[in-house]
Amino acid sequence: MPKQSAGILAYRFSDKQLQVFLAHPGGPFFKNKDAGVWSIPKGEFEDDEEPLHAAQREFTEETGHNIAGKFVALTPVKYKNGKVVYAWAVEADIDAGNIKSNYFEMEWPPRSGKTASFAEIDRADWFDTETAKQKLVPAQVPLIDELLLFLELK
Repeated sequence: MPKQSAGILAYRFSDKQLQVFLAHPGGPFFKNKDAGVWSIPKGEFEDDEEPLHAAQREFTEETGHNIAGKFVALTPVKYKNGKVVYAWAVEADIDAGNIKSNYFEMEWPPRSGKTASFAEIDRADWFDTETAKQKLVPAQVPLIDELLLFLELK
C-alpha cells in the first residue's frame, strides 16, 4: 500500500493579499535547495488514525504551533512515487519566525557510521500564491489552485 500523509495549508490575508504558510525541509539534502522543495506542514499516518487529526498533530510537531479553525478538506494529491497527501486549508496567523520543529536522526555524513540529528523543518514562511507555487513540491501546487477556487479568488 502506498504511503499516505496528512497536512495543513494555512492561509491568511495580509494587506488584502492572500498568503500561504509553507515549511522548508530540514536536513543536509535540502540545505541549499529552495525552489520545488517547500511543503505544507505534513506527515505520515496509519490507516487507524483519522487523517485530519494526523494533519493537526503533524502541524504541531513540525512547527511547534497548534492549529485550529474551520478546516476545509482539499482534494488529495498524489506524488509520482504513489504517496497520497491529504490536506486541509484553514485560516490562521502563525509566527513563521518562531518555529520549533521535532528532530530526526540519520547517518551523516553518508557511510560514516555517525548519526546526526536534524530538524524536520528548518524554517517556515508566508508566501503570496505565485511565489508559493514556485517554492512548493510540484505535486502540492494543485492545493493552492483549489484554495484560490474555494476563496473565489481565481
